[in-house]
Amino acid sequence: MADETENQAAGSKTDAKGPDTGATSAAKVTAENLRVLENVEVQMTVEVGNTEIKIRDLLRLNEGAVIELDRLAGDPLDILVNGTMIAKGEIVMVGERFGVRFTEIVDPEKRVENL
Repeated sequence: MADETENQAAGSKTDAKGPDTGATSAAKVTAENLRVLENVEVQMTVEVGNTEIKIRDLLRLNEGAVIELDRLAGDPLDILVNGTMIAKGEIVMVGERFGVRFTEIVDPEKRVENL
């Protein structure tokens, strides 16, 4: 009986090591998969704001028309990747072009919730 208990204890130790080895292997696979994905292109969008408008009003728009958006001047902008918000940011100038400075990164768990 003592031998059985020792064998069970030894088996427990082996079982305890098993998941660690598997987790390490899974981490390696994830790192390899990540390297494969590094060259995949995604669509990044910076959203200034939005509004709803009736088609009748949309058809009446002409040059110089101004549409009020749902954000205040100076509010952070939403940065989306393939339609999922990943960060907040602000507009900056990069030479002659617009750029965006990331000011807040959305927690990865919250990103998954928004999918």
